Amino acid sequence: MSLEEKVIKLVSEQLDVTPEQCKLEAAFIDDLGADSLDLVELIMEMEEVFGVEIADEELEKIRTIKDVIDFLQKKGIS
Repeated sequence: MSLEEKVIKLVSEQLDVTPEQCKLEAAFIDDLGADSLDLVELIMEMEEVFGVEIADEELEKIRTIKDVIDFLQKKGIS
C-alpha cells in the first residue's frame, strides 16, 4: 500500500467519508466536513500510525490530504 493510499484510508475512516471523496486537493474542513475536534483526532491517529510528531507550527500548514502526504514524505516516510 502506498503512502497516499494509507493516508486516504486513515482520513476516510477518521472523518467517516468515502475514499472517493479524499482527493489530494480535498481540504479537511471545507471539503470533508471536519471540525476542530475531528482534526485533533485525525492528527493524533496519524502521529500514532506513522510514528511522527506534528508540531503546532507544522500543523498550521496542513489543510489538505496532499499537505499531509508532503509532510510525511519530508519526514522520510514512504
